[in-house]
Amino acid sequence: MASAIPNFFIIGAPKCGTTSLAAWLSEHPGIYMSPIKEPFYFSTDINHRSVRDWQAYLGLFSKVQSEIAIGEGSTSYLFSRVAVPAIEERFPSARYIVMLRNPVEMAYALHGQQVRVFNENVEDFRQAWHLASKRRAGQQVPPGCQDAILLDYPSWCKLGEQLERLYSWISPERVLVQVLDDIKRDPRREYLRALEFLGVPDNGRQQFPIHNPAQEWKWRWAGSIVRRMAKATGYAKHIARILPKRSFGVMRVFQRAAAQQRPRSPLPPDLRAELEGFFQKDVRKLEELLDRDFSGWCQA
Repeated sequence: MASAIPNFFIIGAPKCGTTSLAAWLSEHPGIYMSPIKEPFYFSTDINHRSVRDWQAYLGLFSKVQSEIAIGEGSTSYLFSRVAVPAIEERFPSARYIVMLRNPVEMAYALHGQQVRVFNENVEDFRQAWHLASKRRAGQQVPPGCQDAILLDYPSWCKLGEQLERLYSWISPERVLVQVLDDIKRDPRREYLRALEFLGVPDNGRQQFPIHNPAQEWKWRWAGSIVRRMAKATGYAKHIARILPKRSFGVMRVFQRAAAQQRPRSPLPPDLRAELEGFFQKDVRKLEELLDRDFSGWCQA
């Protein structure tokens, strides 16, 4: 039987709740989510793809049965300049879910994530933020980093600019924008908005656990091993298909043993003011695009 094809995409932004939403949607009987949450297949301008072969990509949807909504969630697609146009060539009627948050908080969280996945070797956020321009020029990029662009925190967090570009490609009627603040305040309401957008009925879900919270490795060496094992297992299950797709939870056990939750300390006031000033113009753009007030995000 031929694979089904995706008809919706959670396209970003990173650290804005995409993992939680994808997990909640994957448990709905009318929705099928790719078993590899972030294949990154269409963002060919970023060296960060988990799936590079077209047939392997289609294979992610080979287990679709009677689900109405079929999707995947790659947080690089909103930032990428080629991903959405490439999706439109393949799936011209697709729908897009965009998730946003305060860019100041996003930048701080994104840095923590890049440290955790071993792309970033500068653990001090202030220093990493100020290195962005040098890294854009290919300088002081960690040897293990997949692509220097992944460490360009200022550019990744210009969400107004990215949403404006998306609207230049796609009619707003095919885009659902969700804000992390709203999800935290009333997750069921935002979940129902997503279901309505995807055309599936309410399944009565009442519990909305957080996925992918801020974490750090207890031991960096152990984290490196666990990440390599997780990537190899995902490849063997869903791309090479040499392991059964059934999950026994072994990798989750290893990850829980090697990692611990780490609430981020507050940003220093001067650094927060610097970031608020940097993002102020872009936040105004978001306000215009969405007809919303985000003045609490950037008060510098």
